[in-house]
Amino acid sequence: MTAHVEIQNACKDDEIPADEEISAWVSRALQAAGRVVDTELAVRVVAIDEMRELNLGYRQKDKPTNVLSFPAGTIEGLPAEAGLPLGDIVVCAAVVRAEADSQGKSLADHWAHMIVHGTLHLLGFDHEDDGEAAEMEALEKEILASHGVANPYTETRSDN
Repeated sequence: MTAHVEIQNACKDDEIPADEEISAWVSRALQAAGRVVDTELAVRVVAIDEMRELNLGYRQKDKPTNVLSFPAGTIEGLPAEAGLPLGDIVVCAAVVRAEADSQGKSLADHWAHMIVHGTLHLLGFDHEDDGEAAEMEALEKEILASHGVANPYTETRSDN
């Protein structure tokens, strides 16, 4: 399995993980979910204004959020040798940093969680009901734990 991940950095932030690190977390999520075909996707890192606009336009929520996923759907006539396009993940660097700070998490760990979370959404995982949420969260915890990241759903300190 190979994953071609295009990284687009559309904001100024010195604490965004390296492209290789983002690609590695995407690949880990794809592998853990059993995705074994060649695939392509984009990860776009944005500032608050762009994320707020996307969240309003697609989810009717007038505020920025941490991560949004936009699945590509099926493309008729795509040659068999072409990588299967999964879609796009959009991450707001400022929201991820603020959440990591407020939740007492390492910024690198929270970035890992957001990339894994967004990738699983592209694969059809969701958390609209309790059963779906439990399945998605269990896979997220498994992926993250196997690479040394603590359970992202455990209560953490609010401030020390």
